[in-house]
Amino acid sequence: MDKPLGLRQIPGTLSCVPRPLKPRRCWGFPPHGTFIPMGVPPGRLQTVFLQLDELEALRLCDLLNLDQEEAGREMGVSRATIQRLLSSARAKVAEALVYGKALVIVHGPHVHFGPGPHGHRGPPWAQG
Repeated sequence: MDKPLGLRQIPGTLSCVPRPLKPRRCWGFPPHGTFIPMGVPPGRLQTVFLQLDELEALRLCDLLNLDQEEAGREMGVSRATIQRLLSSARAKVAEALVYGKALVIVHGPHVHFGPGPHGHRGPPWAQG
């Protein structure tokens, strides 16, 4: 039986454990971490959670127009990881906009802060 991608078997056991996640470099947490559509009653409001690394991938590729390879170097991850982050982030943003859901940015356990190795300018909230 094939093992799922990203899993490795521990010698002497029958179980698999996931690969540890690489830390992902992000500029910082935005000052406005929640976006709520107008006109939706609070009791009917649904929420979509966007992780900070997904937001950073969007910022680098869609706002700064870096290609996925460059964005991967900035965040310290592979191009394939950037592609997965972008796909997930774009779907979440579209869901929030199309269906009138709140968009909440959350930190995530594998994020660390600071500029990338190529020193691309960070967003206004990250500049001191």
